[in-house]
Amino acid sequence: MSTPEASLQPNLSGKAGANDMPVGRLIGFETKEAADGRAVVTLAAGSQHANPMGTLHGGILCDIADAAMGVAFASTLAPDESFTTIELKINFFRPVWEAALKAEGKVVRRGSSLGYVECEITDENARLVAKAASTCLVLRGARAKGR
Repeated sequence: MSTPEASLQPNLSGKAGANDMPVGRLIGFETKEAADGRAVVTLAAGSQHANPMGTLHGGILCDIADAAMGVAFASTLAPDESFTTIELKINFFRPVWEAALKAEGKVVRRGSSLGYVECEITDENARLVAKAASTCLVLRGARAKGR
């Protein structure tokens, strides 16, 4: 499947807070805040996000955590930089059926080549649902092209 190159070459730091992610439209999450190495993504989780057991599919939690961490990291990039996630880990703490979820991503360490980002996902009662972490690789020049 091919995608027009223009849509693959955004200024990520400038668009970090924009709600123009196709995956966000598909799943239904929105970026609410994005600046200075921090981002908040929200999702109204419902039955459309359920796994065969009826609870929220873990992949959905991974998606909103990855989005929050990615947007947080993107907010630290220079205009000529891009990035890719090279590692993602998540722990699930409680089941969810329907909830107003908030994923808060925060850059813990931003080096010149690597970054470490963490995310906490909470429900509308501020209960911790999951915690995630990722490692991001900064891309520049030819390596950033098409990313």
